[in-house]
Amino acid sequence: MDPRSEVLLRQPELFTGNLLLAGLPADDLLGRLPEAHGWSWHAGEQAQLDARFAGRSQFGTQPEGQAFATAVLFLPKSRELTDYLLQVLAAGLPGGQLYLVGEKRAGIERASKQLAAFGKPRKLDSARHCQLWQVTVEQTPDLPDLHSLAQSFELQLDDGPLQVISLPGVFSHGRLDHGTALLLKHLDGLPAGHLLDFGCGAGVLGAALKRRYPHSQVSMLDVDAFAVASSRLTLAANGLHADVSAGDGIHAAPHELAAILSNPPFHQGVHTNYAASELLLREAAAHLQSKGQLRLVANSFLQYKPLIEQHLGVCQTLAEAGGFRIYQASKR
Repeated sequence: MDPRSEVLLRQPELFTGNLLLAGLPADDLLGRLPEAHGWSWHAGEQAQLDARFAGRSQFGTQPEGQAFATAVLFLPKSRELTDYLLQVLAAGLPGGQLYLVGEKRAGIERASKQLAAFGKPRKLDSARHCQLWQVTVEQTPDLPDLHSLAQSFELQLDDGPLQVISLPGVFSHGRLDHGTALLLKHLDGLPAGHLLDFGCGAGVLGAALKRRYPHSQVSMLDVDAFAVASSRLTLAANGLHADVSAGDGIHAAPHELAAILSNPPFHQGVHTNYAASELLLREAAAHLQSKGQLRLVANSFLQYKPLIEQHLGVCQTLAEAGGFRIYQASKR
């Protein structure tokens, strides 16, 4: 059981009836709170919840359907995303109870101050290295427009400017990260065919690929609903079209790909997690056509080359700069 869920279950009398759990972990919390429903924006956790509690959790950037009398937000990493999520929940809870739970290392003490926009926050519990806060929603906000919170910026690429639209919570929100900047300089020479931007984030790579290779089919995949929405906005801003979908890791990717390109994530919330990246390296061959190519950028300290060569083929280092390396390998 996730420690944040354990904190809630220390006071189960608070969490009865028509309850929404936003950003809930994929544990047994829905089993312990049989009247509760979930809202997730993580495709992997949503799939696990669907498998165990069919019809009791929804996926997306905003909850749909029934109203709720009480809501709990499990603190995400991003302050901007926290602000959006709290406003969404508070907008549907005039006079209701809004709870915020999170780990101390994730900044729950700081985030609790964001509850003051709706009423007077109270700390109810501190245990399992977590805190639980509550506010009665006395100042009800309007339902926020997610698109109005987007940040846009322009990249000057060799084939012209590219508009990027990012939403709160998306990796490198409002700016270009160094790893992707390096990979954008090394998009030449890809094999013809179906291309995949794995872990697409705000859609920078996928949009650049579609413009560079207009006759190739481009797919874009991310585990996060806000990243999927951002990628679609980026494509639209540049008059481009690609297949964008949410999925949990490389298993959700198409097969017979000509190339997979990625700046793979290695954080989940505040925790370091290499599982998705390492699974990509192990399973990429199953999704590539004969002679298909994997090209990715990673922090130089990550020892990916032996893993790539074990599961795919001879690995080259195409470039190295600013603490990042670009690896390339073709399927044997």
